[in-house]
Amino acid sequence: MKPLVLITLLALSNSAALAEETLLSTTQQAKQQELQHNQVREQGFEQELAKFKARQQALLAERDALQKDTDSLSDSFTDNEKTLAELETELHLASGSLGELFGVVRQAAKELKLELQTSALVANQPEVLSTLDQIEQARALPSMVELEGLWQAFASTIQASGRIEHLQLPYFDNQGQLQQQRFWRLGGFGLVNEQGYARWDGKQAKSFIVQPELAPTATELQQTSGRFVSMDPSHGGLLQQLAEQPTLAQRFAHGGVVGKVIALLFALGMLIALYRGIRLLIIRSQIQAQLKQPANPKDNPLGRILQAYKADQDQAVEAIELRLLEQIVDEQQHLERGLSMIKLLAALAPMLGLLGTVTGMIETFQVITQFGNADPKVMASGISMALVTTVLGLISAMPLLFSHNVLHAQAEAIRNILEKQSLGLVAQRAEANHSLKAVSNNAA
Repeated sequence: MKPLVLITLLALSNSAALAEETLLSTTQQAKQQELQHNQVREQGFEQELAKFKARQQALLAERDALQKDTDSLSDSFTDNEKTLAELETELHLASGSLGELFGVVRQAAKELKLELQTSALVANQPEVLSTLDQIEQARALPSMVELEGLWQAFASTIQASGRIEHLQLPYFDNQGQLQQQRFWRLGGFGLVNEQGYARWDGKQAKSFIVQPELAPTATELQQTSGRFVSMDPSHGGLLQQLAEQPTLAQRFAHGGVVGKVIALLFALGMLIALYRGIRLLIIRSQIQAQLKQPANPKDNPLGRILQAYKADQDQAVEAIELRLLEQIVDEQQHLERGLSMIKLLAALAPMLGLLGTVTGMIETFQVITQFGNADPKVMASGISMALVTTVLGLISAMPLLFSHNVLHAQAEAIRNILEKQSLGLVAQRAEANHSLKAVSNNAA
């Protein structure tokens, strides 16, 4: 048994020694590989370091070169500044009063160019604007050629302002098409084509949106002579303002819903006033005809009063008087029918105008809150509504109030006629009764 155990232990010890030797060999191989890998990495790092150092040297050399160039340019700039100052001093001494002449020439050329850019005087002479542009952009004293060019530009402008000429210019029509069209140039006041006056923007002509009264056309200018025409002395400024001036319909549209309500009430009130005015005129003519034939009562206020008197003429004087008074009150109601509505509409129109004013101001303040008050055009809508509704309310109230007073006076005049005739009938009846009593007393 013991020899077997010994053999087993010996085998185990040999196996352990073999495993230890194998592990040691593996560890040594791994260590050798790691050393080789580290050597490779160190070589790579050294190569990268060498590249960075070379790049650093190149950048330092470039910096030194740029610094040198900068110093050289700085020295050159300083020298140039000194030279420029010396040359300017020499130029000022040499030019003397010619420097002022240079400024005057440039200023005159600039002002004339600004005036002629949108003028038809040089629409067919673009070289004039080119000459003025050269003078304006010049940086040296004007030469004789430039001075003569400025003088010729003034001369040609003055001559063109006194002539009526035919021109062929590019025209931008209402359909958006650019085409050549024949124009008449009326001095410096404007261009005229078949559509009326046109404006020149420096490149092409366009017709004004709104033409003035007596605006000529090219055909009319060619066929007639001695004709009066409307002209714009501001060279197109007034015609542009004419296009921006709103029409009556546009002003009414600015009133909004409140303005339409005021107009509707005004139309209703005037229709009532017109109808009642015609009725009162007819009634008055009927009464005048009835006064000529009192014995033949007809269908009119006075005729109905006469009929009421004949129906109750056997009654006492007091009863007849009350009966006629009742008939007059009934007729007065018919005569004044609709007048209260006219008066109400006359009072309501200014109140609606005030409502539109308040509404427009509220809208204006809302716009100011949103966009500020820097641009007046933003607030124009609300202010326009406020003013237009006020004007509509006042314009509506005045004729309505006038119509009410006139109709009320007519109704009162008719009522006075009826009362006068009624009192005459009562007085006549009272005199008849008094005469009968006197006759009876004498007979007794």
